Amino acid sequence: MSVLPIRTVEDPVLRLIAEPVTAFDAELDQLITDLSETLVASGGAGLAAPQLGVSLRVFALNPDLPGNDLRLDHLVNPVLEFPDEEEQRGPEGCLSIPGIYLDTRRRMNVAAKGYTKLGDPVQVVGAGLMARCIQHETDHLDGVLFIDKQDAEAQARLIATMRAASWWDDRTVKVSPH
Repeated sequence: MSVLPIRTVEDPVLRLIAEPVTAFDAELDQLITDLSETLVASGGAGLAAPQLGVSLRVFALNPDLPGNDLRLDHLVNPVLEFPDEEEQRGPEGCLSIPGIYLDTRRRMNVAAKGYTKLGDPVQVVGAGLMARCIQHETDHLDGVLFIDKQDAEAQARLIATMRAASWWDDRTVKVSPH
């Protein structure tokens, strides 16, 4: 089993714009296996490669997410399109920021185009939680964390809460300029 440690909020790799995947090979297959097995072990909804310290544009999804009609479990080089302006607000958390959940605004519907680990083109259309997850994981590939979606007051409260958390050890948190 390939359960790897998940990078936390202060790790600089989480603030990088990930590189596109160019080789659909055994290394990519192993990365997707590592992402999927780590995701299952963590009980999360999604996990992006930067969260394992790999700056590549790939993420794993929990195939049991509501609205995942394709049973898609990963997406490589995703590109998002939004078919409408409808928005949703709801609690959102992140495996890289353990125990923190914030009301976060996202688009309600998304169409994500990308590739499978074999290089085959795929498109997934998601709404609600599935759309939220796809947007959250794609943000990771762009160096954006869900805390960046909060206003300055909420970010300040969040940083204070993180500093009080048991996993915090005097880390520095920067808000993304993206």
